[in-house]
Amino acid sequence: MGTFKIEGGHQLKGSIQPQGAKNEALQILCAVLLTPELVTIHNIPDIVDVNKLITLLKKLGVKVEKLGKGSYTFQADEVNLKYLESDQFKIDGRGLRGSIMIVGPLLARFGKGYIPKPGGDKIGRRRLDTHFDGLIKLGAKFGYSREEQFYGVEAEKLKGTYMLLEEASVTGTANILMAAVLAEGQTTIYNAACEPYLQQLCKMLNRMGAKISGVGSNMLIIDGVKSLGGTDHTMLPDMIEIGSWIGLAAMTKSELTITNVSWEDLGIIPETFRKLGITVERQGDNIHIPAHTDGYEIQSFIDGSILTISDAPWPGFTPDLLSIILVVATQARGSVLVHQKMFESRLFFVDKLIDMGAKIILCDPHRATVIGHDYKSTLKATTMTSPDIRAGVSLLIAALSAKGTSTIQNIEQIDRGYENIDERLRAIGARIERID
Repeated sequence: MGTFKIEGGHQLKGSIQPQGAKNEALQILCAVLLTPELVTIHNIPDIVDVNKLITLLKKLGVKVEKLGKGSYTFQADEVNLKYLESDQFKIDGRGLRGSIMIVGPLLARFGKGYIPKPGGDKIGRRRLDTHFDGLIKLGAKFGYSREEQFYGVEAEKLKGTYMLLEEASVTGTANILMAAVLAEGQTTIYNAACEPYLQQLCKMLNRMGAKISGVGSNMLIIDGVKSLGGTDHTMLPDMIEIGSWIGLAAMTKSELTITNVSWEDLGIIPETFRKLGITVERQGDNIHIPAHTDGYEIQSFIDGSILTISDAPWPGFTPDLLSIILVVATQARGSVLVHQKMFESRLFFVDKLIDMGAKIILCDPHRATVIGHDYKSTLKATTMTSPDIRAGVSLLIAALSAKGTSTIQNIEQIDRGYENIDERLRAIGARIERID
């Protein structure tokens, strides 16, 4: 188990470029299974979860060639369907939640798709009902082995239909969408997720020959086609990493420039940080955060009541950044209520921040009130364990702002979502050491 040793309390300075988007990569990589032709993808992040999926694709028989940093070609012209029924697949598929999105493409192209119950962050229940309900509506027969926790769908032919999704699941929408593009007739997906990464998937599929309209809205209309071709695709920068660096700059009173952020795809993320009193300046396609040497003050609502920041499906605020918001608020002037609606275990890392001296009241599994220190009392160094990707980075930001030397264990969780994070932070002045 790896550990980060962090000497906190130092200002950082310089520029940092966000990696390619993890959540987009997991969708886009699964889409290569829809065609036997060559697909070239750029800006793929070198992180554990994405590399696991690439390995899974290789075992499925996809030909993978690395062209350079972040650039690969994929060709799924000799897919090994027998691997799906092997014991090894049941082990490999469990190691990554994003593996669920191979089911839609496999079902559409080969008439069957299987997956063991996937893993991922321990942040609460994450149902798969939306995925399989949608595939069943397209004509698939569903099977589940409770003993092996193994799911399967099969269909001789998929037929387009109208469906209203119970929840605007991003991965669920992606899975159903990838099945529908090769279905016979027209499919309408209402209450579809419309995140920028889902839009990217739609644009890529349309370049491959799919007929998808309504991109960017919550109603997607797909006219099925018989086959798809190859394409070239470049992924967006990771908005969660961008938000993480905004929070890092504020907490450490550092002047940082975040480059090539694709401003148009950030939604309300910059404005949400501004509500915490953080100055977020646009400079072309970069974000500049000046050093907040005098601190930052949380706004209140118009009627004077305490600010509440909560997550919601896009274009609402992404749940992946709520842990960053929470840790940044610990040093602000004022108070904020953080309301995590989607996952009931995601706020349970706050006990570690409380150990560091943060003033946080965990109201229930979904809500926490943060009373900011206004830098009158800094966080104190401690030893902690990373419970999941986003909480792990939040604890890392807390440690970089704290007085003294902290250690963070189980950093494999952080590596799942952040590329070479220690090297990149050292480049802007952070004192962080990786100990294996």
